[in-house]
Amino acid sequence: MNEEKLRLIKLVEHWVEHNDEHGNRFSEEAIKAEKMDLKEVADEMRKAAEASGKVSENLLKALNLLKEKAG
Repeated sequence: MNEEKLRLIKLVEHWVEHNDEHGNRFSEEAIKAEKMDLKEVADEMRKAAEASGKVSENLLKALNLLKEKAG
């Protein structure tokens, strides 16, 4: 596997991990916002967490395709 593909694989893996961390944090903070009686804020944060999950799904698909093509 050439260096450019390996670099891209590592980068996408990092993005997935980092994105998942953010998504989890959005969910955690949405719970806190709900407890502060900030329902609309919590709802938007949950939407952000959901969108983050979809981003991770797309990144994982890209990563799998990349690994197939690089293998």
